[in-house]
Amino acid sequence: MPQSNWPMCKSIPHTRSYSATIVTLTMKPHPMQPENLLSLKDDMVAFIAGHGMRRFNGYVTEDVPSVLFEEDNPDGWKDFVEHAKAAGAAFVTMSEIVLEKADIELLIEQLREDNFPNDEVPELDEAQYLVNYVGKTGYLQLGFAHQGVMFVYETSTTWYDRFQQLMESLDDLGSLLTNSNHDDNEDDDD
Repeated sequence: MPQSNWPMCKSIPHTRSYSATIVTLTMKPHPMQPENLLSLKDDMVAFIAGHGMRRFNGYVTEDVPSVLFEEDNPDGWKDFVEHAKAAGAAFVTMSEIVLEKADIELLIEQLREDNFPNDEVPELDEAQYLVNYVGKTGYLQLGFAHQGVMFVYETSTTWYDRFQQLMESLDDLGSLLTNSNHDDNEDDDD
């Protein structure tokens, strides 16, 4: 059962002859969910709305001039939203990536094709293990525009980072093969 972020109340008996209760409020830390960012997304949605801002479903691509928000604090995204409000942003962009079964199937198929006839590929085992995360949110991005630049906050799970690495390794291998075939064709023309 997920832990609540609501304050915990402790009763502390008073030391005098009469009994009194002192209530101490402590906040439970927001539990990081390394396997699913769905509850974090829900917290973000509520926090953004609580600041009177709107959300715009959109992804800020790498080709847009942007500044990546760097914060070591797990709740740094709250600072990011507060910066957006202070900058006068009317809305915050929000994007999420949920792992789909088709994504894993494509990854496994590509790994098998690229490593044929060798079936003993460690990356293939990793890709098959990723099936456990189908339907889970692995990546979140917030953004806001200010003076022609997008300010971006990103967070992801470790499994999503590994999924991205596997996909990029396939892209890198594909471009190497394409370049190699292109070079071979040029040699044939001579």
